[in-house]
Amino acid sequence: MSVGSGDKSTPQSIADALRDDLMDGVLSAGSRLTEESLSERFGSGRHSVRSALQILTSQGLLEHRRNKGIVVPLVTAARIDEMCSYRAILELGALRLALDNGSDFAGVSTAVDRLDSLDATTPWRHIMEAHTAVHEEIVKASGNQRLVAAHAACETELNSMMAIIRGDFTAHRLAIMHRTLFRQLQRGGTEALRGLEDDLEGGGRAAMHAALDRQLAAPGLAAVR
Repeated sequence: MSVGSGDKSTPQSIADALRDDLMDGVLSAGSRLTEESLSERFGSGRHSVRSALQILTSQGLLEHRRNKGIVVPLVTAARIDEMCSYRAILELGALRLALDNGSDFAGVSTAVDRLDSLDATTPWRHIMEAHTAVHEEIVKASGNQRLVAAHAACETELNSMMAIIRGDFTAHRLAIMHRTLFRQLQRGGTEALRGLEDDLEGGGRAAMHAALDRQLAAPGLAAVR
């Protein structure tokens, strides 16, 4: 995506454009981003570009690597496990609070409907955004804004990883899985917690490991190691 001059060359706008590139899979693992090339692309000064890169680095979407500068982080099995474990702590903790509050999870149902409305022509980034919204609604049901903020940051990094390794989920399949999860949430108690844990482990961690394994087995894709 190309961004022109004016307010589209502000640090936040540049960061948003680069984030879209990451979520669309335009930037692969190990890709190097230079201030010079980005300044030319966005028609902005290096200070704005540097600030934009700092935003994305602070969110875990980019990293500073010795002798290479700013690069797209590699996706590894260890990184998947670390992020998925963190996500599980956030979401299961939020769900316990939501259950204690007697939340009805209506927002989850609405988000699943949105996910189910997408089709095979929908860009991957939008499918991931719709999927994230389902889990965001679970966390929002806790009523704890600190959990909401921490979860949003976690999901952004996880989605960037998924954009690199590209899972094989379709919007329809995700909708079916999360419609089942919604029914489990409505039943409450241990069934709700077990349903979410199964989704996070099977549909999350295991799916990401499978996608990574497929990429590692493909010729010319060693950059995700």
